[in-house]
Amino acid sequence: MKAAILRAFKQPLEWQEITTPSPEPDEVLVQVMACGIDGTDLKLLDGFGYTPDLPFIMGHEVAGVVTEVGYRVTGYEEGDRVIVYNFTTCGNCLPCRSFREQICVNMGGVLGAKDRHGGYAEYVTVPGRQLVHAPESISWPDSAVCCDAGMTAYHAIDRARLRLGETVLVVGVGGVGSIAVQLAKAAGAKVFAVELSESKREWARQLGADELLDPGDDKLPAAVRDLTDGLGVDCVIDIVGQTVTMEAGVESLRNGGRLVIVGYTPDHYPVEGKYLAQNELEIIGTRAGRKQDLIEVSQLMASGKIRSIVTQTFPMENANEALAVLRSGDNLGRIVLLTPSGRQAVETI
Repeated sequence: MKAAILRAFKQPLEWQEITTPSPEPDEVLVQVMACGIDGTDLKLLDGFGYTPDLPFIMGHEVAGVVTEVGYRVTGYEEGDRVIVYNFTTCGNCLPCRSFREQICVNMGGVLGAKDRHGGYAEYVTVPGRQLVHAPESISWPDSAVCCDAGMTAYHAIDRARLRLGETVLVVGVGGVGSIAVQLAKAAGAKVFAVELSESKREWARQLGADELLDPGDDKLPAAVRDLTDGLGVDCVIDIVGQTVTMEAGVESLRNGGRLVIVGYTPDHYPVEGKYLAQNELEIIGTRAGRKQDLIEVSQLMASGKIRSIVTQTFPMENANEALAVLRSGDNLGRIVLLTPSGRQAVETI
């Protein structure tokens, strides 16, 4: 098989022929059809966050077809369409047993990020318990997007505890934000979207945002309060995670409001304890999502309640070009890589 291999941080990936892996008894071999890319990949390329041993194959948004099944795996067989849940969890620790497996204390690896090669390849092996059946009605690119952008947004909205009639400020309308806007709207919230570029603000409007705001304006919290009769929003979902966005988020909250932090950077934000306490504000972290979140968001996608956010596809052998577009910040929605088999499947639909 061929794969795009990371051999050195901050260097281009190399598209090369390597040995096709064989599944262990509790694993399956998946023929990759599509693999999404996102900011986590850029951080990994730069040696920030996850720093896997090299050489390494990235790619954590994987959808494909089961081609070989280990003898201990049940529920899946050759030919099944699947989406891969990207965390290898123990299933026994308290978080796993309380349906919070994405914060497993014995994490065995993260597909395409740590200790397990990912989907920038024609084939990938994964534990059978990490698979989710892909609905027949979803395209390969949309299936791939479900297992990070979709799952992460779904879990963030769940962590936010949004209720009918609340107001929510979504900071950053990239891949995750594009689905978060749609899910917040579906939950009955009034959605304010913050984006730097006019094209992304227009994209957010098309996805259902009620108000569009420019973070380039230093008076963002004041603009939010102007739109909420001076009160502030019930919830901020920060998908950027920079000092400036976290500060603006806290200052945009009403008394009793909730800041949900999805994105992360090397930045830190010192917040005054007195301000948090006296206004009863909550700061909530959220990491990716649970396997059930992936199932739920794929079903929402299949039902048409979430529209596609895939705006560009690239041949997987052109992964460096796709990553350069992502790094430029000019793309809307999500970019997805297609293997040769994936391209053929998409073209025949």
